[in-house]
Amino acid sequence: MALDRETVRKIAYLARIGLREEEFDRLVPELAKILHFVEQMNQLETSDVEPMAHPLDLPQRLRPDRVTEGDIRDKVFPLAPAVEASLYLVPKVIES
Repeated sequence: MALDRETVRKIAYLARIGLREEEFDRLVPELAKILHFVEQMNQLETSDVEPMAHPLDLPQRLRPDRVTEGDIRDKVFPLAPAVEASLYLVPKVIES
């Protein structure tokens, strides 16, 4: 995949990363190397490799499922900027 300054600029915008103009000279080749490495990895034959979540076959250690904090609503709701009907109100973050 060819990578240029404009593509990196679009990626940075979508990721909401603020980049200075001089950073693009360094990032374009670095990201191109990463994408080239991913392309090499995609060429590997992995059809007979079983998917795994962890390289070691160990059971996951879980803590007991029990309540450790009681109802502390009266303590935390006053700290919130906005609460309505026992719910935290947050600003809309989806752009249209």
